[in-house]
Amino acid sequence: MKCLSCVILCGGMSRRMGQDKGSMIINEKPMIIHILDVLNYEIDDVIIVLNDESRVRKYEKIITHYQNENKKYQFHITYLTDEIKNKGPLSGIMTGLKKVKNSYALILPCDSPYIQKKFIQVMKEKLNKNPNVDAIIPKHLKNDVKSNIEPLHSIYNKGQEFLINELIENNKLKVNDFIKHLKIEYVLIDNENICEINFKNLNSKEDL
Repeated sequence: MKCLSCVILCGGMSRRMGQDKGSMIINEKPMIIHILDVLNYEIDDVIIVLNDESRVRKYEKIITHYQNENKKYQFHITYLTDEIKNKGPLSGIMTGLKKVKNSYALILPCDSPYIQKKFIQVMKEKLNKNPNVDAIIPKHLKNDVKSNIEPLHSIYNKGQEFLINELIENNKLKVNDFIKHLKIEYVLIDNENICEINFKNLNSKEDL
């Protein structure tokens, strides 16, 4: 049974939302807390990647306060800032992969507060059945979605940070530029084992 880390990407500028998304209150809790609650007892360590030190302090305060008031997480949390600034999610993925303690890490964005435990469990099961792949990526059955895959809700091998660094140096910043080099195992979003609600992003106030 492979152990799993998690990297939560919190480095976005939130221009459409107009405020920090991960700290926004959704159903009486900050978005980041919804994600951490679901991760509890499912993964071993969490890396939260932000874009500057002021936001690191903000998230530390939010999460510490929540744990003191409610419950302790069984995993260790590390806060980092993007190693290479202003290069999008690839930089955050690279920064996190360098510091996770396990060989594989689940990547999640901070603006997906509807992540379910079953999604994480199915992803882990898929990894354990395919232990030599570079990535486990969810794939939609429908064709009427913007993209039929969810590379920012995926599991990646820790060794991929060197490839990402090379891509960034060559200004290839799309996640698709990265995953086309990988040996991928897809898991279907079938609304039974994995439901589409897991991938609902809150990008603007209209999404609330």
